Amino acid sequence: MKKKYLVLFVLAVLSVTAYAQKASVEKSTYGVQTGFLGVWVHREVKLSNEIALRAEVGMDLGLWGGDFYPKSGYLLAPVIRLEPRWYYNLDKRVSKSRSISGNAGNFLALQTSYHPNWFTISNYDNVEVVNQVSIIPTWGIKRNIGKYFNYETGIGIGYAYYFAKSAGYLENEGYAAVNLNLRIGYRF
Repeated sequence: MKKKYLVLFVLAVLSVTAYAQKASVEKSTYGVQTGFLGVWVHREVKLSNEIALRAEVGMDLGLWGGDFYPKSGYLLAPVIRLEPRWYYNLDKRVSKSRSISGNAGNFLALQTSYHPNWFTISNYDNVEVVNQVSIIPTWGIKRNIGKYFNYETGIGIGYAYYFAKSAGYLENEGYAAVNLNLRIGYRF
């Protein structure tokens, strides 16, 4: 009879200990994502149980058209991003038996982007971008589709600064910037 109670006690302690473990972002994850406005390669590195640092390089897409241009245009320009992310609902997802692999969860981020004037790909000749930096606080979600695929969406409003003097303008300028993204990706 004592063995029975001892076994029940040990199982109860083990289940409480297992539940008390803190959910955590992965030590390191990387992949490729695409969306309507570009393609990017990224890597996320764990800084703490809930915070990861995402580094990303890719090509952002710009589109234009109208009466001023003889035809609609597109532009692909390089971008470098560094983005700390706080995944704030990992414990809740684990308690509901939802996957957090690949850092699937809701997050708050501080997206910092740099668009250099290195090169462009466009259907117009001699199109350049002005060097620019943006900082945009962003709320987003990342979810898995199977084992390797995922999708991500986010929204944020922040600030962009254009180094217009380097392109021949009289003054540098700053503007409000919006981050709207919807991406689908593959995790390696």
